[in-house]
Amino acid sequence: MKSLGALAGFAFALSLILVQPAVVLSGEHGGKEHGGKEHSALEHGGEEVAAVTPAEPAPEMLRQTIRDHIAGDVAAKGAFEIVDERTDKTRRLELVQVHERVGKTGDYYYSCTDMKDVKTGDLLDLDFDVEDQAGVLKVVDVRIHKDNGTPRYTYDDFDNRIPVPAAA
Repeated sequence: MKSLGALAGFAFALSLILVQPAVVLSGEHGGKEHGGKEHSALEHGGEEVAAVTPAEPAPEMLRQTIRDHIAGDVAAKGAFEIVDERTDKTRRLELVQVHERVGKTGDYYYSCTDMKDVKTGDLLDLDFDVEDQAGVLKVVDVRIHKDNGTPRYTYDDFDNRIPVPAAA
């Protein structure tokens, strides 16, 4: 009987792991700032993901994929590099933080980072799109979203990216 009780305890513990309470991935890209129903300003598109299911990666896995992507660039080039679409120049950046928010737009998961330009000291907000490729998470797109807090684009209600004109 003792082993039957241990087996029942194990089954209960396993059920807690497999049937987790809903974990909100966030609606940062949901037709608004970072989308979803939470924000009213148009900044990001997409939809709120209500729960992690066995088919969806955990938010920390997505954030770690972004950290690993950045670390790989730093290891290869000495800094994370991105071409600034407005200046057509390569910016060398260092990671400040990966945002806690994780969301989903279409087939892509996303999160944002705060990055510091090592030359100018500018603080950039970069958007990272992550795709689940048969169980392997991969960064598939990176964009400068904000430059020193000023947005470069927003989203409409249909998740279309809308450029914000540069200040004159």
